[in-house]
Amino acid sequence: MTPYSSQIDSCIGQSDRLPCSFAPLWRVLACIFPVSQTTSKVEKELARFAQDITLELQRCYENAEQTRTADIMKQKLLRLFGLVFFLPFGCAYDYSCAKISPDSTQNIPVELGKDFTATCNLSENSVYSADDITWFFGNVTVPRESYKKLNKSAVAVTVNVSRDMNNPLMCKAAKQDLSFEEPCIYGIFLDKGYPPLKPKDLNCIAHQDGRVISPKLTCSWDPGTRDPIISTSYTLHTKYLDSTENATSNTYSTHSLTINFGTFPNHMHLMVWVEAQNILGTVTSDLLSVDSESFAKPNPPAHVRVIPEDGFPTSLMVNWTHPIHETTFKLRYHIRYCQAGCSVWKEILENSTRAYIESYRLQFLQPYTDYVVQVRCIHQKSLGYWSDWSLNATARTPEHFPSSGPDLWRVYEEDSDNTVIKLIWKDPEQSNGKILGYNVTIYEDGHPETRVVRSKELKFSLNGENASIKVTAYNSVGASHESTLTIPRPGTKLRPGVKGVNCSVQDGQLSVNWLAPSHQRPFPTAYVIEWVSVPNKEIGWQKVLGNVSNVSLKELKPFKRYNVSVNPIYRVRHFDSPGTQYTIQAYLEQGPPLKGPDVNVTATGKTSARLNWNEIPIDDQQGFLTNYTIFYKTGNSWQSVGVPSNTYSYKLTTLASDSHYVVHIMVSNQKGSKNGSESSFYTKKYDDGEIDVIVVIVCLSFLFFVVFTTVLIIRKKELLKRRFWPPVPNPSHSTIANWSPDCPNKPDTPKESILAEVSVVEVDMDDAKSLCDEDKAVMPLKKYFSEERSSGIGGSSGMSTPRQSVSSNDEADSGQTTASTVQYSAVVSSGYKGQTPGTQASVFSRSESTQPLLECEENPEHLPEASGHQTNSYFKRHRANEQLHMDEGEEPSFGSLSFSPMEEEDSPTLTEDPPGPASGYMPQQSGYRPQ
Repeated sequence: MTPYSSQIDSCIGQSDRLPCSFAPLWRVLACIFPVSQTTSKVEKELARFAQDITLELQRCYENAEQTRTADIMKQKLLRLFGLVFFLPFGCAYDYSCAKISPDSTQNIPVELGKDFTATCNLSENSVYSADDITWFFGNVTVPRESYKKLNKSAVAVTVNVSRDMNNPLMCKAAKQDLSFEEPCIYGIFLDKGYPPLKPKDLNCIAHQDGRVISPKLTCSWDPGTRDPIISTSYTLHTKYLDSTENATSNTYSTHSLTINFGTFPNHMHLMVWVEAQNILGTVTSDLLSVDSESFAKPNPPAHVRVIPEDGFPTSLMVNWTHPIHETTFKLRYHIRYCQAGCSVWKEILENSTRAYIESYRLQFLQPYTDYVVQVRCIHQKSLGYWSDWSLNATARTPEHFPSSGPDLWRVYEEDSDNTVIKLIWKDPEQSNGKILGYNVTIYEDGHPETRVVRSKELKFSLNGENASIKVTAYNSVGASHESTLTIPRPGTKLRPGVKGVNCSVQDGQLSVNWLAPSHQRPFPTAYVIEWVSVPNKEIGWQKVLGNVSNVSLKELKPFKRYNVSVNPIYRVRHFDSPGTQYTIQAYLEQGPPLKGPDVNVTATGKTSARLNWNEIPIDDQQGFLTNYTIFYKTGNSWQSVGVPSNTYSYKLTTLASDSHYVVHIMVSNQKGSKNGSESSFYTKKYDDGEIDVIVVIVCLSFLFFVVFTTVLIIRKKELLKRRFWPPVPNPSHSTIANWSPDCPNKPDTPKESILAEVSVVEVDMDDAKSLCDEDKAVMPLKKYFSEERSSGIGGSSGMSTPRQSVSSNDEADSGQTTASTVQYSAVVSSGYKGQTPGTQASVFSRSESTQPLLECEENPEHLPEASGHQTNSYFKRHRANEQLHMDEGEEPSFGSLSFSPMEEEDSPTLTEDPPGPASGYMPQQSGYRPQ
């Protein structure tokens, strides 16, 4: 109780800060048992749990300051002090209440996955019985199915230990009904985990330190894959055979330990083992009992050198120094070598270097080749560990004449007749030295021509049908074997080629496979695989033996197209002759196209348009094209159509007329697609030739109309003539002369006579007979003229151009026929009929009429002579009731005169007028009587 007195005093001194109400006893442990000062895990858990209530107590105190005084709180603190005084004998040590078995002042170890049984025993004077006991893991109740009642005061619980079980494991005795009895609580803490696994794969090593083996032995092991969870220690044990001394070393955190012997126990037997231990168990590894040299690892050989020897182009001498003295232990060695730049090592058999030696000769090497050599060592009895490989030692074997000839091939240059040949070759695979030049001999028509060439190509012109070539390479030691090739002129029939070639990509290389030619002699002795990049025509080639049917090409670039050719080589008369070449196109790696085609729209019609585009450059294709897709739209509606990859023109149909279209083309290959640039066009309102058809139809229709109209006019000529030009009575057929009894009948005038616009009638003013004749003559004249005006043909009554007048005294030309035309003059009298003669002079007005004269005018002999009498002319005006009045001395204008037809019913009136003088002339109103 003494260790807690200072804490109790401190709590009493702070009585003014204690809460207003008191929690259960175990909740005040935060003041008495700070976590940092507790010694047992039980106290630690209780202290941590008590700290959780600190904030709640503080808030309760702040509220209590307003209602309670410090004195009251001090009194309550004194009551609490009696309980706190007995706190060290609390939960786990209060035997007056209950006890759990097993019990311990520390955590009780339990194994995960195993069953654990605990028993709760109540004290003899307890007010509780076994039926009042309840088990808890932390604040989780253990199901009663796990309980086992042992007697009236003891209850056991059996549980399977798992990670989710919280500490502590408590038994609590309390009444189920309302009771003032304090509950009885007792608890224990469990430490859950696994026992350690057996350490495996124990091995120890002691490295060389200087000229001796280091005394520090380092051992490592495999602790297993299961985490023991609880703390586990590992102890390394070593001892000499038949010795009781045991050198140990332990650790908690690592899986390796080191023991220092002070001096390495050479030529002694050691026993080594590892022990793993925790609170759940202890386990020991297998015993390792071996000679001490079995733990030694020497350093690699020192001063390794490689020395070439003149006269031995296929061997190298290797020298080194022992890394450790033989008194410690003897060593044996192991050598490996490879060509410089190669990662594949060749090893010398270990039995060849088993002796305690410091040199070795490497044989069967390639002349004039750099080699890298490494050496390592181990105990002569193969005890312990191999040393690391020494540092690289490099040397070159001496030169030797080339043991193989150069690879020879040809290329036809592109000229007019392919007669320029370019020879190309490669250095011999086994040049055995630095190649200084090449001897080239060309045989044409049996005449050899030898040239010395420093480069690896030569051009010459092929003059004959073929040429035979020989090439040798030489270095400082000698010349190689000759390589031969026969070059035929292009177009010459060659030996059969391979049956088929196909390419595939494997491991980043282009694999070329082919089938050999048909089984017939001779068989190909070799094959030349040629690849030419498209379109820049960079050439690469490789020659393989005749028994090979596939090859992998490493020099190709991705996204580049190549023409890959396989050429069989036949041996004919000591010369290699190429057979028929087989070529395909291939890619090492394909990618999506870099650009799309640019479309050009031509030949746009009403519902169609012709699209043209160019092939995409091969470098931009990056693969074999599969197809083109044409996209076109009007408005927001896209349509598409696919075409093959070898198509560069397409005609779109079923388009809308007089519409705007946008079009672009997408090119596709196996790896993707790319759109080309957009182009737009307009369809026509009328298609080509449609306007021509319309024009032709209109013209033909017009022509048909004209022809039809012409034919109609011709066939209906008389009907149209009567419709538009009604017949005009011929005055020569007039019977007006028969109306007057005073006028004798006149012979008929020929039908060809035509009356002009105006006729002039001269009337004797003093002679009644003349008046009668005048009336008779005027009647048909009026009727004829009125019909002529109404018909629209003939001259008008008023003519703008006067013609030559004819007086009444002029005699008609007796030779004039009735068909001739006579010019008439209008006669205007200064007075009316019956006026005094001589007082007024007659005035003549010129007429343009071409009407033929009437019969009485043409035959004046039938008329009574009127000499010595003045005559007047009478005319009819426009209106029926008006007479022409003219002033004396005024020449009348013929254009002012007009005639109107006379009504037919007026003619009798005219005939009934009595002959005799009249005061004036009354024109007839009714025209003339029908004939």
